[in-house]
Amino acid sequence: MATTRTAKTHWEGNLLEGKGTVALESSKVGTYEVSWPSRAEQANGRTSPEELIAAAHSSCYSMAFSHGLAGKGYTVEKVDTQADVTFQPGEGITGIVLTVRATVPGLSEEDFQAAAQDAKANCPVSQALAGVKNITLDAKLV
Repeated sequence: MATTRTAKTHWEGNLLEGKGTVALESSKVGTYEVSWPSRAEQANGRTSPEELIAAAHSSCYSMAFSHGLAGKGYTVEKVDTQADVTFQPGEGITGIVLTVRATVPGLSEEDFQAAAQDAKANCPVSQALAGVKNITLDAKLV
């Protein structure tokens, strides 16, 4: 069954001096301030499209990784995934680094690395971000 999730942004002013809010409409978990300085300089208590992409990528990756291993009969104790999305003004998103630490009893390092790469290639958010030239993965079995 297909699902649709919705976020809404309200923006006032020009790019450099303006500001806005992004509301997570589907979940109703919050409304967050956005601005150009929070995107291109320091966050200062505001979010950015890149931070929201990082949240989507890290959560999707963790789910895909866990699901893939469960399909092979493994029980995942924990998966901790961090996504660092680099934004370069004038160029856009120039890279994403996925850092994964997982505890999976009975899984060999070789099978772990294969599953980690498979999740990177096949999580829906990774696929949606295929236009990003440099997505790297640092995966360690802990």
